[in-house]
Amino acid sequence: MSTPDDPLSRTSVVRLSRGTFDPARFAEIDETSRRTGNYLVPAIRRLAGLNAYFAGVSPSGSMINVSLWNSMEDADQMSRLPEMVERARADFEPFGMSFIPIVNYPISWRLP
Repeated sequence: MSTPDDPLSRTSVVRLSRGTFDPARFAEIDETSRRTGNYLVPAIRRLAGLNAYFAGVSPSGSMINVSLWNSMEDADQMSRLPEMVERARADFEPFGMSFIPIVNYPISWRLP
């Protein structure tokens, strides 16, 4: 649901990307996540339709990237972003990161 003063529309989408890793590799994964932000942040900021982006790494052995987009088409830009698809993936794979299929979720409702 959106209201007239709500920046989200009926087409807004949450994109969820997840990965898992051996918790013993947390320090390496966390450092890699922080380092990849140096080239991912500028690349992602250039994409149309982005409202918010969050990246986090848990000591329990998982990593997430959650982003909010204006539309499914906007969210799908991430699937073609070389800095994410090629470079970041290659940076994490040596540490045994296993990526879970990415899902785009059309927003049904939200709390302000």
